[in-house]
Amino acid sequence: EVQLVESGGGLVQAGGSVRLSCAASGLNFEDNTIGWFRQVPGKEREAVALIYPKDGRTYNTDSVKGRFTISSDNAKNTVYLQMNGLSPNDTAVYYCAADWGPFLVTRGLAMGVSAGDMDYWGKGTQLTVSA
Repeated sequence: EVQLVESGGGLVQAGGSVRLSCAASGLNFEDNTIGWFRQVPGKEREAVALIYPKDGRTYNTDSVKGRFTISSDNAKNTVYLQMNGLSPNDTAVYYCAADWGPFLVTRGLAMGVSAGDMDYWGKGTQLTVSA
């Protein structure tokens, strides 16, 4: 059974930093594209950042470039999202997701990625950024 367990959310002030973690199990970690999506009430779940752990290639949505960094610790089967320069607009539930293969990083760089592209999901962690 594939499990993706997020941690690290909470309440932070604008301008602050947070690191989210996603511990993955039940899948071949390095052969999956693993990433972060976020969702606010009334809006679609949107891709934030993806990584293909086998070669380290990443994709970041435009709104987080220069502020958020995705990385992986392949020995721990864990993906991280370091978030700096947070603003209230970053308030959302952040979900970890996975999809087999390297394709979504390439697709993301070309045309973006949607939630429907992912096979597996965690339960999410709430991040609230106060003004």
